[in-house]
Amino acid sequence: MITAAGCLRRDVGFTSHGLRCAGWLYEPANRARDEQRLPAIVMAHGYSGVKEQYLDNFARAFAGAGFVVLAFDFRFLGSSEGEPRQQIFWYEQIRDYRNAITWLAMQPGVDAARIGVWGTSYSGGHVLQLAAFDRRVKAVVAQVPAMCTWDSYFTALPAVQVEQLATWHAQARAQLMATGKVLYAAVVAPPGQSAVMPQPEALEWVTRAAAIAPTWENRVTVESLEAGMYYDPARFIHLVAPTPLLMVIASDDIVTPTAEQRKAFERAREPKSLVVVQCRHFDPYEGPRHRDFLDPELAWFRRHLVQS
Repeated sequence: MITAAGCLRRDVGFTSHGLRCAGWLYEPANRARDEQRLPAIVMAHGYSGVKEQYLDNFARAFAGAGFVVLAFDFRFLGSSEGEPRQQIFWYEQIRDYRNAITWLAMQPGVDAARIGVWGTSYSGGHVLQLAAFDRRVKAVVAQVPAMCTWDSYFTALPAVQVEQLATWHAQARAQLMATGKVLYAAVVAPPGQSAVMPQPEALEWVTRAAAIAPTWENRVTVESLEAGMYYDPARFIHLVAPTPLLMVIASDDIVTPTAEQRKAFERAREPKSLVVVQCRHFDPYEGPRHRDFLDPELAWFRRHLVQS
């Protein structure tokens, strides 16, 4: 048990499709034992991210404001179970969110009728699709969310490069079937080397964040990249309503392009709100822009999970 900044944090776990997902459960430190059930928030990190990589900066603030918070690692990542390691299938991660909600709703002191979800970057896209179909979700915060992979990245590539990727994916599948060996790609890498996120700012931030996250690995299965090519979480954004949706985005985002986020938000229905912060993709987690993201997110959850 860890006590900090008005909250208590303890290690927990829940089962998602036969595997254990590891998490941190945060509770307000000053809550009375006979207090009524509290609103709650489920949160997870972005592409390949684990809970140690600054999620605590958000979760502690939410818990200190009176929420029960579950921050967890997806299956195959971090402290959670699953083989092959570093497998990132977006549809499986959405299923983990669903199971996290189920587990949290069953905990003593949690109001199952007042659960919100929070996601960032890749998981920011997940919560959009999740909330469109899971009516247990009563408020959504999508921070610098990922949009349609094809529109964001592949439409700008030469056809020959897309064909090369398809060939690589086919070779990875053949090798896996013939030998059982899993092929991997780097998440970040120095300039001139191949990586899922080739932006220099991604390398700088991930390197720093990895220093406080010993379970994070700089690799992802090639099969995960193939699955990611047809990721389109904003396709159903118009179905999130009537669940309240807040998107907090960065003005100069080249990782999950700002223009694609704005287009998606336009298709969302009320109630909704958009906050644009003058910064880049990795600035929400720490530093001078952190509060510019945290403050409106906390206000949104208070408004729709406490005051409604």
